[in-house]
Amino acid sequence: MEFHYPNGKKFSPKNKTVKKAQEKSFSHGKRGMTLEEDLNETNDYYVETGKAVIHKKPVPVQIVTVDYPKRSAAVIKEAYFKQASTTDYNGVYNGYYIDFEAKETRNRTSFPLQNFHQHQLDHMQQVTKQSGIAFVIIRFSMTEEIYLLPYERLQYFWERMQSGGRKSMKKEEIEESGYFIPLGLQPRIDYLKIIDHLLEELLKERN
Repeated sequence: MEFHYPNGKKFSPKNKTVKKAQEKSFSHGKRGMTLEEDLNETNDYYVETGKAVIHKKPVPVQIVTVDYPKRSAAVIKEAYFKQASTTDYNGVYNGYYIDFEAKETRNRTSFPLQNFHQHQLDHMQQVTKQSGIAFVIIRFSMTEEIYLLPYERLQYFWERMQSGGRKSMKKEEIEESGYFIPLGLQPRIDYLKIIDHLLEELLKERN
């Protein structure tokens, strides 16, 4: 099945399958799950326990061509994204709007900024101006290390790139500017603990 962007350009996913990380043991099992799978499981746990309501955003698609090999089944052959996507997840936590993007890389020492797009940065800036909490969750899949990077810090690296600087964030920079999230059992990626800290800092700034 073919997908196209709003401008008609064909969509070609860079990596359809994320292989299991081989180099770091994890006692809770479920190794090899993608970041999206782990986050979806985490968000389900948050909803079930009443902690937060956060979901993956649906992607608006315009279907162009459909094949009917059987009367009981239809196969989509070609479709277009109706509009450029913003971020992956949004919802509400303790009365605060939460909005974030999730990305992973097989690079060991850096994270390519080309994984983000200007309209995503613009969207996160708009969320922040409305007192929402915007951030990205980054996974280094080879070592299963996960970090939460607030929008404001991502924006710094983005502007550095636009000014002719590095086209990636060093892993050390992410470690210094972001927050490490250890993998757990329930929930898998407990990013709300980091959000609690960010909200405390936000309240201090307002007071």
